[in-house]
Amino acid sequence: MRRVICPLLFSYIILFSVMACDTAVKSQGSGARPEQNPKAAIRYDSIKAKDHGADDYGMKKYIFAFLMRGPNRNLDSAEAATLQIAHLKNIQRMTADGKLVLAGPFLDMGEIRGIYIFNVKNMDEAEKLTNTDPAIQAGSLSMELRPWYGPAALMDLDDIHKTLAKLGITEETED
Repeated sequence: MRRVICPLLFSYIILFSVMACDTAVKSQGSGARPEQNPKAAIRYDSIKAKDHGADDYGMKKYIFAFLMRGPNRNLDSAEAATLQIAHLKNIQRMTADGKLVLAGPFLDMGEIRGIYIFNVKNMDEAEKLTNTDPAIQAGSLSMELRPWYGPAALMDLDDIHKTLAKLGITEETED
């Protein structure tokens, strides 16, 4: 008898838990605040999806770039600082042009120094942009490009970032 009661009791506990969750979700209904039920505020936006180049899954193709340690790493600190500023300005230019969606360094000092995600149509266009990077031109970095399928929402990343960053490249570092 004990073998029958335990699975039966377990089944009732699961059933009541599911019913309680369903009731809680229904009670949030359309009058719920978004922080109570985040999905209540989410609506498909066909105009934004088209503007971002999204497919039916809200995804799109990008070119992902690994910035690798280049062969020319023997720069003195002044040259390295000047090259880094030029590298960052190039990143800002590509971002302002809508060609670069994301850029950032890795913090572990390994062979892969950072990443770029390009919003371009093909590898050739990404390679041309890669070759505009002063750090690539100087041989301080090299780049490996790969096609990547990711969220079209990344297209909003720079606008969001601007609302969060207190600091950037300072005026004294500009040409």
